[in-house]
Amino acid sequence: MNPLSPRVFLVRGMLAGLLAGVAAFLVAYLLGESKVDAAIAIEEAGHLAAGHDHGEEAPVSRALQATAGLGTGVLLYGVALGGIAALVFCFALGRIGRFGPRATAALVTGGLFVTVTLVPLLKYPANPPAVGDPETAARRTALYLLMIALSALLAAGMLILGRRLAPRLGNWNASIAAGAAFVLAVGISYAVLPGINEVPEDFPAALIWQFRLASLAIQAALWATFGLAFGYLAERALVPTAAPKEAVQPTS
Repeated sequence: MNPLSPRVFLVRGMLAGLLAGVAAFLVAYLLGESKVDAAIAIEEAGHLAAGHDHGEEAPVSRALQATAGLGTGVLLYGVALGGIAALVFCFALGRIGRFGPRATAALVTGGLFVTVTLVPLLKYPANPPAVGDPETAARRTALYLLMIALSALLAAGMLILGRRLAPRLGNWNASIAAGAAFVLAVGISYAVLPGINEVPEDFPAALIWQFRLASLAIQAALWATFGLAFGYLAERALVPTAAPKEAVQPTS
């Protein structure tokens, strides 16, 4: 494989992130927006029942939020994550085993999905509109970001532990031991950090879980598309296509 500067992978990572953002937008529009509309309808019905008719139109229409607003946000999110993941790929390539570009991209993508998305989401799952106290929004955001940072630190510690245990236990056993330590540390973090439960008692439980599953599907589509696209682009950059063999001319 040819040594290339991180800029080469950064550009390809952002391009793959853009493609991943398109996939995530389609999933969000098809699966998530209907759940958001249902939650908003429940919220508005609650305001009317309580006699709180705001009577003011939102500065941005719901149709614009569900299309251009959603698309812009998801695309920017995908490009940003793609650039970060590409830099992680640059560091991981050749340092986590004798894996090719596509396999390394798959491992990095899977690790980032677990670290950045799955672990924080299991502790602090996404909620639709009308769920959550506006006065605690800053606290909830801070706890979610703290869980992401803690998950990333624990993942880094897992890699360091695995590398130190490998000479004594072998790569397979060291990986299992480091993974078990990561799961244990995450479980302790779940127990120590405060929980958040602000779902109203009369809010439909089915809508909550449908929204959360849709949120997970959006993230899964984002990371899966990025892993496939970036693995292909990274391999094209690192493994040059073999030049076609010249036709052998018959000798007279």
